[in-house]
Amino acid sequence: MNIEDLADKVRALEPAPREQQWSSLTYCVLDAVWSISANYTSVVAPLVRRVAAQHGAPGLPATKTPGVDAADPLPLHAFLSEFPDEQSLIAVTNRQRTSTKGGITKAAAVRQHAEIFLSHGIATLGEAQSALLNPTALQSIDADLRTVPGEGASGIRRGYLWMLIGDDAAIKPDRMVMRWLATNGAGVKNPEEARDVLAQVAQTLQGQYTLWEIDHAIWRARQPSRTRAAK
Repeated sequence: MNIEDLADKVRALEPAPREQQWSSLTYCVLDAVWSISANYTSVVAPLVRRVAAQHGAPGLPATKTPGVDAADPLPLHAFLSEFPDEQSLIAVTNRQRTSTKGGITKAAAVRQHAEIFLSHGIATLGEAQSALLNPTALQSIDADLRTVPGEGASGIRRGYLWMLIGDDAAIKPDRMVMRWLATNGAGVKNPEEARDVLAQVAQTLQGQYTLWEIDHAIWRARQPSRTRAAK
């Protein structure tokens, strides 16, 4: 595998900065949990919008990179009040589980994420973005999030959640990324190796693109043309 060749292939994807970002930490959690083994365009994005509409926030609940001071339309405490139990959330989402082998419902996993963030004094997107700048707080929150069933060994769900919140130095080495790397000559065997290879690619590109931009460019390249603008 030649990192420079791989970097050229990444450059050809024309990575670009974020155009939209969820306006609420609640939406980020919903997206991160439901995105595992679910179609983004037909399942995940509509599901997040249904939850937003249930709270009286219809339309696309996303904005261009909201700052830490931006208002969160559905803070986690309001979300838990709106959906006081697992079944009330299932009623507007679905019954998918975090794993086909004894996993809990994704609705239950979302509620657990919300409770963990709140236990750390975080209810809004801005507060979560501030945590990204505090390594000690971030490590503590991340360790607790790891305990939610369905996490898996590679931390893909957690990494993706922090990406949605605003971490531009993370990637989501899921099946799409792994397949793209395999198709383009990178013999990676697991998500950890994928992270390392793409970090080398970013370094080779001399910081021209963030890891988030590289990850998203790969995601777009793996999508049918009809759905590329959806995320």
